[in-house]
Order: sequence, then structure tokens, then C-alpha cells
Amino acid sequence: MANFWYAYNGVGDPTLSSSYSKITGAPGCLNGPTVCAIYVQGGTFPVSPLPANILQYIADGQAKSVAQPQLPVGSKFFVYLKS
Repeated sequence: MANFWYAYNGVGDPTLSSSYSKITGAPGCLNGPTVCAIYVQGGTFPVSPLPANILQYIADGQAKSVAQPQLPVGSKFFVYLKS
């Protein structure tokens, strides 16, 4: 199964797959207090339930307001945030 970008709908629980819609290309956001998009396996919708590492990245992102993961340095971001 391939990874795709999924935009958060802004209303549902950001830890639930049903709160995301598939988008084409990378999102135009990066940092901020609110989840913007996730990069995860799926098809029309992301896998359900979301993998534990993505859930941790969402929690870390909301706490720190920066794209995740931050470590190791140079990691590919799987969770983007926005203002």
C-alpha cells in the first residue's frame, strides 16, 4: 500500500482516519498549532486506525507547533501543521 497526503478537515478528531481527505501533492503548510495534513498509507482514505507513530507525531506536533518528526535531524515529515 502506498503513502499519500491527506488534509485534515478541521472539524473531526485529528486522530481518526475519517477526519482526512486525500489531496494531490504536498500541502502548502508546515508549522502551527493545528494539524494540516498527514502522509500515511491508504487509498481514497488513510488506513484506519492511524498507525501509532502517526498518532504520536500528531500529539507531538500539536504540543510543539512544528512539523513531525523532528528527530533524527533531516527526517521526512509525516505530519504538517498550520496556523
